[in-house]
Amino acid sequence: MSGTQEAGKQVIPLSEALEKLARLEQENKLAEADDLANRMLAAMPEHPHILHLAGIVAYRNGRVEQALERMEKAEAISPDMALYPRNMCEVYRGAGRLDDALRAGKRAVELAPNDSRAYFNLALIHYERLELDESVRLSEQAIALDPDYAEAHFEKAEALLLAGKMQEGWESYEWRFKLKQAEGMLPKTDKPQWDGKPLAPGKLLIIGDQGFGDCIQFGRLIPWAALLCPQPVLACSGELTPLLRQIPGIGKMVTRWEDAGDYEAYIPLSGLPRLAGIGTDNVPPAGYLKPAPELVREWSEKLDRLVPKGKKRIALVWAGRPTHKNDKKRSLKLVQFAPLFAREDIAIITVQKGDSIAQVGGYYARAPLVNLGPEIGDFLDTMAILQSVDRLVTIDTSVAHVAGASGVPASLVLPFAPDWRWLLNREDSPWYPSIRIFRQQRPYDWTGVIERVAAEL
Repeated sequence: MSGTQEAGKQVIPLSEALEKLARLEQENKLAEADDLANRMLAAMPEHPHILHLAGIVAYRNGRVEQALERMEKAEAISPDMALYPRNMCEVYRGAGRLDDALRAGKRAVELAPNDSRAYFNLALIHYERLELDESVRLSEQAIALDPDYAEAHFEKAEALLLAGKMQEGWESYEWRFKLKQAEGMLPKTDKPQWDGKPLAPGKLLIIGDQGFGDCIQFGRLIPWAALLCPQPVLACSGELTPLLRQIPGIGKMVTRWEDAGDYEAYIPLSGLPRLAGIGTDNVPPAGYLKPAPELVREWSEKLDRLVPKGKKRIALVWAGRPTHKNDKKRSLKLVQFAPLFAREDIAIITVQKGDSIAQVGGYYARAPLVNLGPEIGDFLDTMAILQSVDRLVTIDTSVAHVAGASGVPASLVLPFAPDWRWLLNREDSPWYPSIRIFRQQRPYDWTGVIERVAAEL
């Protein structure tokens, strides 16, 4: 069966079957893709392109080892097919095998020196290895081959910003709105993006783009914008309005584009640092968020009832939003904080939200645990709770920003190659002086990180 592939009772050419498999994967019809891939493999188990596509489908379905087994077999059969190591580079990265990813990425560039995607994939690997100059160089090679390659521009931005080269980084960072995942973040309008020049009151629309953490971090720059454009309109998620309305200078807040009014220019919140010329040495101070006194009192009374007297109160967040592009790198399991739980002098106060709260059901350790997650309604509750604890221990998620912006002491655990905002080789953050950073020493390896956090409480 060399030129056709059976699909139910219909026999179709192999090329059509391969196209259908690739299309199903791209359309996220992963169950259908899995079924077709398995039937094609059963018929032609040594066909390299079937193996390769079946590997991609297995990876998308979370079967990483099976994915690599199939893709490595395809590469062994067709070692000169540039597409195979190019895609394997990304799968190795997802598996945390950065040495193998580097080998595959270099092989892809060697086989296809004019393939911009091969350079981009290799740039990602060098970012993960914290070889940032090389990541920038390879991103620039991808851009030279494809000047409109938004992902390559954005990767260059992240590497520059992580390295502390802020001014150059902010310029490349502007490409983020040309990424596929940015669709819908900005209003459909013929109005220009604000250039930093003064406008009449109420004529600037500021957009709370990107994640909750980004909006909290960059919200500190709204008063600067309001000096030039009084009473700007702020468009943001309803979940953020209780927090951000505390920031002085805002005219009105809206949660729908049609309520934005007659603005003359717009600016994403994440575009303000570029216009304001923010570097590592002139970040506006934190402390711009304040908890509601009545909520602080309410949560304090509750914790007084629930937490054993004499115990140091440690708030904990161990997992982020699963759909976040870097969640696999940043999130942990509750059990991985065992060195914390072994201490007799503390009580754990969980402020975790989402499905990961279920992990509390298996908790058994020396430190008493109070699970507040199901009772937390919004960020105001979280901020109020944090006023009644001694310290927050958290992964890189929005709660870290809430703590930092309200001056709460926090221990932040970070992957080896962190998000750009946390910079490199430092235990502090210019954005949030109350945060102390604990970093992985090796990629994808949390060994020793939580022990250091526990030891320094």
